[in-house]
Amino acid sequence: MARYLITRLWQSAITLILASLVVFIGVRQLPGDPALAMAGEEATPERVEAIRVQLGLNEPLITQYLTFVGNMAGGELGNSTRTGAPVTDLIATTLPVTLWLSAYAILVAVLIGVALGVVAERFRGRWPEWIANGLALIGLSVPNFWLGILAILYLSVTLGWFPASGYVPMSENPVRAIYHLTLPAIILGTGLAAVIMRQTRASMIETMKTDYVRTAKAKGLSGGRVLVRYGLRNSLIVVVTIVGLQLGGLISGAVVTERIFALPGFGKLTLDAVFTRDYPVIQAVVLIITVGYILINLAVDILYSVINPRIRVGGRTS
Repeated sequence: MARYLITRLWQSAITLILASLVVFIGVRQLPGDPALAMAGEEATPERVEAIRVQLGLNEPLITQYLTFVGNMAGGELGNSTRTGAPVTDLIATTLPVTLWLSAYAILVAVLIGVALGVVAERFRGRWPEWIANGLALIGLSVPNFWLGILAILYLSVTLGWFPASGYVPMSENPVRAIYHLTLPAIILGTGLAAVIMRQTRASMIETMKTDYVRTAKAKGLSGGRVLVRYGLRNSLIVVVTIVGLQLGGLISGAVVTERIFALPGFGKLTLDAVFTRDYPVIQAVVLIITVGYILINLAVDILYSVINPRIRVGGRTS
């Protein structure tokens, strides 16, 4: 276990270094000049050059990269070229919104997806399975932005069940915060719920055919107990894998969802930074997402052995 963790940490460090290099080069290939965008279209060449010197854009790329890595290692992400505010303050303000939204969406997706998957396996060939498959097909086929618009139109404007936009910080009023995030979380989690449902159903069908399930039934265990204790528990490995792999899709989907529901989250910050060529913000956003991916993948591997003790974290079975 310790050897595996050390190996994964080394791999994560190499991945982070490569990601920082790709981000640094990729951001600077974006069209447009951040110094010109910061100075304004009518600024004099001298003013633009002064801003380039201030931002260090006149230095060689290797010098800029080393400075960037050194600042990043020290926790200094620089200041936004658009607003002048520290990037750490911008991230500290917007990241919690996206994290709460993503966590809520994952919870919604897992609850709905696992429940529909169990129903589809339990009632194979009957109308509950058809309904579950139909809902999953809708979740996979209809884009989030269209569902969001329909949800605002009918559930918010017509029926008044949920607010159409706005955000309340969790620290200020948790109940109101959850209430405002409920509709965006449902919209964001529909696609993931559909994937979880299909994979849970397929995994449980295979699990229920195994010898140990037949042995449990032969011992006289009830069908519901066998379904939950053996079928569902072994299918959770698939759910954990899907959640870990699809988290990036949730973050990218959150960009659109946050725009639709006017949430001041990470997605809005990212789009504003891309449109204004805000190098420090773009670099910080992408690196934070990369670190999140690395930590999530590590957590998923560890959870494998927690859910199913037969699986060693190193990939060998006991």
